[in-house]
Amino acid sequence: MANTLQRALRATMVRRFSTQALVETKPGEIGMVSGIPQEHLRRRVVIYSPARTASQQGSGKVGRWKINFLSTQKWENPLMGWTSTGDPYAHVGDSALTFDSAEAAKAFAEKHGWEYSVKKRQTPLLKVNIFHYFFSLTGCIFNDISVSLNDGGVRFFHNLVRVAVWCDQ
Repeated sequence: MANTLQRALRATMVRRFSTQALVETKPGEIGMVSGIPQEHLRRRVVIYSPARTASQQGSGKVGRWKINFLSTQKWENPLMGWTSTGDPYAHVGDSALTFDSAEAAKAFAEKHGWEYSVKKRQTPLLKVNIFHYFFSLTGCIFNDISVSLNDGGVRFFHNLVRVAVWCDQ
């Protein structure tokens, strides 16, 4: 009897706190009930993947997607010469609106009723790295390399990358 009561209680608790709630939200509905003024709900946003900073060497924080509002009101401050803005959302995307994928960012923008445009991700050009040839432990015999004798040393010229490699043997 006690077990059946516990099972029934668990079943009602599971139903009450279910994560699979049947709630439908229409595009722009969340933005309307969030308290954001109407003029900010009609703004355009840009979805983009920021480039790696100059001091960033690893792959952390790379591949994320951000949402930035298109800034509208800018002027030059006459006292200091700084660029000023009266836009409350000018710097929101720099720190707050970060997503793991472009689809998640699009879904967020649609949920809030914002018009969006997506900037294509720039992929870096990969260069052939032959720096390890200078310190090769296997000797100076490589594929795609032409050999010439100069001043007691052997000069190797890499045919693919056009870089000279020296080896004294």
